[in-house]
Amino acid sequence: MRETVDPEFAAYVDAREARWLRSAYLVYGEPERAEEQLLHAFTRLALRWGRVDDPDAFVQRLLYQPALSRWSRPKPFEDDDEQPVKAVLTGLSPVQRTVLVLLHFEELTEFEVAEVLGLSHTAVHGHAQTALSAFRSGLGHGDWRNAEDRR
Repeated sequence: MRETVDPEFAAYVDAREARWLRSAYLVYGEPERAEEQLLHAFTRLALRWGRVDDPDAFVQRLLYQPALSRWSRPKPFEDDDEQPVKAVLTGLSPVQRTVLVLLHFEELTEFEVAEVLGLSHTAVHGHAQTALSAFRSGLGHGDWRNAEDRR
């Protein structure tokens, strides 16, 4: 077992940890669970560091795919502040929530989200449209597909 950490790996973790922790928190709804998933992903990457072609994709798969399991229902947010965005995210299905966070918070494309989550592009697109519609309605903006709500 190595007693030192590869400086490149340490720099990689330092550069990405905060952003992915925020994203994982939005997906899982619990700071402890987000930290646990990110630690697991970074640990697995550390064991394969230097042999992984795309470390970002590797970590993202390990970080977000467990959220899709039907046994892994995201929890409501534990914060005292009742923010409408968090309330709406809580009402989404695990897949919709994860897709929405990856598309709009992580700024991945639908094709990148499909690759990370192991879904088809069509499935990601469908989940994104449904989630975005529910998100807008939950925030009081109405359904974008309804001409009456656009006024």
